[in-house]
Amino acid sequence: MATLGRSLELYFVDGHPDGMLTAEVFNWTGHVLRIPRTQLAEGLSRPQAKQTGVYLLLGQDDTGTKGYIGETENMSQRIAQHAREKDWWDIAVLITASGDALHKAHVKYLEARLLEAASAAKNGAVENGNTPLGASLNEAATANMESFLETLHMILPAIKVDFFQTRTRPSINVSVRSQTSNAAPRFVLQLPKHGIEASAILVDQELVVPAGSDVRANWVGDRKHKTHYWKIHDELCESGIISQLDQTRGTFTQNFAFSSPSAAAAIICGRSSNGREAWKTEDGLTYAQWESKKLEETQP
Repeated sequence: MATLGRSLELYFVDGHPDGMLTAEVFNWTGHVLRIPRTQLAEGLSRPQAKQTGVYLLLGQDDTGTKGYIGETENMSQRIAQHAREKDWWDIAVLITASGDALHKAHVKYLEARLLEAASAAKNGAVENGNTPLGASLNEAATANMESFLETLHMILPAIKVDFFQTRTRPSINVSVRSQTSNAAPRFVLQLPKHGIEASAILVDQELVVPAGSDVRANWVGDRKHKTHYWKIHDELCESGIISQLDQTRGTFTQNFAFSSPSAAAAIICGRSSNGREAWKTEDGLTYAQWESKKLEETQP
């Protein structure tokens, strides 16, 4: 059965896409408020900020992306306290429900589940000093909170919060060396000099590199490149998603999704690479040529 689309309503409070915004979904009781730190006083004066909820603090320090996840019965007071004590964050995300319907047990459950998701995603350091135990909810309340989380995880990437987005993917029904159907086009990237051959499958607008694909064991390119792909390569090696086979070659231990052909090619090659030229179909078309051919087929 096809997944039904959903409508997300974003309200840019001051008319700027990078400013304060609210996010809501039809038939979802939740409410999300994103506040840049530069607008903190204004944001914390809004009614939702004084409700019971779970909140995220997001930012960067010298080591990279950081996040903090908390819950409280008055987010305005708690986040004002964090503003005095923590200087690394620059975005606060407040998550509540209409009618102040979330109570203490709900937000403790949400906090624990979000921490689990952040730890699994490995998209940055989690600053929380301890791991909360969550809350014991009955079966119905647990189902409600899981449904709440499902919609929340749809909203957060749409408002530029990728802290919980894991790039590993479950099994896909296409092996590294096999043909695929038109529904899942397969591409190959080869570095014969280094004995490297990787494949990638286009699934749901992502280029998924299957487990078993070859990859450069080390980043050999410029570490000052503005795209910072070298950081992703380092993180994949540290997390074990890339496992070193020898001095020059590694392998993917899990299916891993990339948002663009160039990101995938850079990680495979261990240096910056134009993925639209590096990836090729099994009949020799570059990714760019394959894309052009698909576009031509849609024209009358």
